[in-house]
Amino acid sequence: MLLPMAFKLPESVLVVVHTPRLDILLLERASGGLWQSVTGSREPDDPDFEATARRELLEETGLSVGTLTDWRLTNRYEIWAQWRGRYAPGVTHNTEHVFSFQVAEQTVATLDPAEHVSQLWLPWREAMEKVFSPTNRDAIRQLQRRVLGHSDPA
Repeated sequence: MLLPMAFKLPESVLVVVHTPRLDILLLERASGGLWQSVTGSREPDDPDFEATARRELLEETGLSVGTLTDWRLTNRYEIWAQWRGRYAPGVTHNTEHVFSFQVAEQTVATLDPAEHVSQLWLPWREAMEKVFSPTNRDAIRQLQRRVLGHSDPA
């Protein structure tokens, strides 16, 4: 007997993984060749969004040693049509909670090949140009101000 597929919750995390020098880890999605930071939906048993961020970091990169920072920033956006079938009927928007995760140095992530096929580290300006998501781009743009305390016109 097949069990019905559970729908994804329309709440997610975006976690920008970076070094102190603001090199950014990007992951290439298995479907479509799009580049992004760590992302993922909240699971019903996640006690909070920090737990979601830590779970997604571990699942998508194997990383657990570093400093996770909750930016207390949310983005609400329309779910792309090709991904709407993962959500309950009538769900059209997602609320994304933004985090950063600082690691001491560039490291090789352990990827789940069902989700991501490649990884690379780029300086923040280059990473900002490579990601497909506007909210991911904005988070990378904000990283310098949040980490170093000032902004650089990019």
